[in-house]
Amino acid sequence: MQKKDSDIHARSRVLVLVDESNVGSSVRTAGRGLDWLKLRDFLAGPNTGRDLVEMVVYAGLPPAIPTWQDERDKKNKFVHWLRSNGFMVVTKDGAPAEEGHYKANVDVMMAIDALELSIEMRPDVVILVTGDADFAYLATKLRRHGIRVEVASVTANLGNILRSAANDVIDLAPLFRTFEIMNTREAGRPQVGGQPVRSLAQARDERVTKVQDAPAPASHRTQQQRRRRPRFRPKQNEGRLREQGS
Repeated sequence: MQKKDSDIHARSRVLVLVDESNVGSSVRTAGRGLDWLKLRDFLAGPNTGRDLVEMVVYAGLPPAIPTWQDERDKKNKFVHWLRSNGFMVVTKDGAPAEEGHYKANVDVMMAIDALELSIEMRPDVVILVTGDADFAYLATKLRRHGIRVEVASVTANLGNILRSAANDVIDLAPLFRTFEIMNTREAGRPQVGGQPVRSLAQARDERVTKVQDAPAPASHRTQQQRRRRPRFRPKQNEGRLREQGS
């Protein structure tokens, strides 16, 4: 009897696959920096009642050419940090695209690994951390193998195709709001999705500055007007006293 009870309450084994470019873009759109340790604990930490089999992060690297070397070095440091903190990382070299961007599509690698790792590791649940509708067929394929599939993304931006293909959806929006607000010091971090983070941060800071500075001229004129009124009125009174005296 005790054995049956332990089987009923057995913890689910979870495999998490992360599209780094997709989730990174979602976090930065919210003006936050991505806390990878919090994300892992949120999805399959000790308090979730689940056992994490592996968390695999798929990341595109800037092209291996001189013009991209600085950004590539930064991204490699980020990859090293992930691996040092227990994440499994799969990388793909990017190719130059339009000015200031590069392409490094990891969708195919992530889909193939999802099937192979699921067969090898036999997880009870696979969590796809992405909002890309291209993974809808992968979700359906995994479910055919008897694996529960959950999609972790910002539900407000999640399309119906991927939503309906999964068993359940995990909304990451509340978690993102607990992350630190991105500031200009984070502008030099590795690029995400082929777009420099520096450009995104500067554009956001410029918009904030314009909004904050807009009311300043009006308040300044009001102060000037308030200062001029008491100076002007005494002059009028002095003129009237002189006329009465004459």
